[in-house]
Amino acid sequence: MNAFAYRDGRLHAEGVSLETVSEAYGTPVYVYSQAAMEDAYRELADALQGLGARICYAVKANGNVAVIRALARLGAGADVVSGGELARAVAAGIRPTDIVFSGVGKTRDEIAQALKAGTGQFNVESEAELAVLGEVAATLDLRADTAIRVNPDIAVDTADRIATGSYEHKFGVPIRDAARIYQLGSRAPGIRMVGVAAHIGSQILDLSSFESAFAVLAECVRELRRAGLAVERLDLGGGLGITYTDETAPSLAGFADIVRRTVGGLGCEITVEPGRRLVGNAGVLLSRVLYTKETPLRRFVIVDAAMNDLLRPTLYGAEHAVLPVAQPAAGRETRPVDVVGPVCETGDWLAREADLPILQEGDLVAIAGAGAYGAVMASFYNGRGLVGEVMVHNGAHAEIRPFQDPAALQALDRLPRWLE
Repeated sequence: MNAFAYRDGRLHAEGVSLETVSEAYGTPVYVYSQAAMEDAYRELADALQGLGARICYAVKANGNVAVIRALARLGAGADVVSGGELARAVAAGIRPTDIVFSGVGKTRDEIAQALKAGTGQFNVESEAELAVLGEVAATLDLRADTAIRVNPDIAVDTADRIATGSYEHKFGVPIRDAARIYQLGSRAPGIRMVGVAAHIGSQILDLSSFESAFAVLAECVRELRRAGLAVERLDLGGGLGITYTDETAPSLAGFADIVRRTVGGLGCEITVEPGRRLVGNAGVLLSRVLYTKETPLRRFVIVDAAMNDLLRPTLYGAEHAVLPVAQPAAGRETRPVDVVGPVCETGDWLAREADLPILQEGDLVAIAGAGAYGAVMASFYNGRGLVGEVMVHNGAHAEIRPFQDPAALQALDRLPRWLE
């Protein structure tokens, strides 16, 4: 569904006017549609029907407990990459047995935390990590269900900083080493080797990248089995892209067809780990215009949101659509502007050359596609407060994380005794 639409000349989230949200909670603020998340989950679940696939939401996309809870109620598991994300998933109601613990740098304390919680699967990304996992598990007299994350060396058409599937990246083990490391794990105390995992990147729009990667994984499973090793599970990772401006999001039916053709006949339990695809288009960052400014070369709209609230444009050069909350009249003049924030960095921008109607001080704008990798990457940079989050559903709205005032950060500072 398109949860964000104009009604009576104002942009709404489901049935709630974003003007109402701004009056209740101020700006900048993230606004999420629960219905949009639920629809995205059901669309993927329907596409994968008949494959027995488990959907584990990638918590790194948006770690708010309310967001995780909304997906958990539909049957989602979780893919986590830290002890903090693990705790959030459990607090949201996800059973530990439905949690996959990924990530290249799990600490011993995090591993112990996950083992004690009863985490369902550890995706190991190096031989050294496998040894530590086995050691910690044996010390606790537990066994860790473990998959080896392999790197299929697949190039994908996405931003360099969110590609993860080639040999130059830190993730996974080279495919040529998979059998040797899997064999080590099968003999290690504290380890039960259960499968193979991969994740080739994020915001992938071309389904052929998945087909190439899954074909490599299928052959890896066959090779392991030929070596007499049991492979019960296959974790396909995430990466399905969304529409931010004018991109065409990949077909979920097409994705599911690739899964069936490449790995569907292996008899493995299949896991997929979407994040952005479930929550990205379910959120906007609501902001208010502070000033407009023209220089000989650029036109600027300065808003109260900034790179510390939404880092993607600065970090990746990512593009987000910017929507005026007051619906522009048909035929109204537009012009290209840079939408920028108050942070003291030239790179503090939310949109470049965005074609917008003439905006005035006090106008509201919504930065679209902000439900994923928005609030989770926010910071207190420049002494700015940490942005709040609001969820809407069935005409109701609720604050799911309050704005954190800069004073809250300052209160954490401590003076050493020699400066008191």
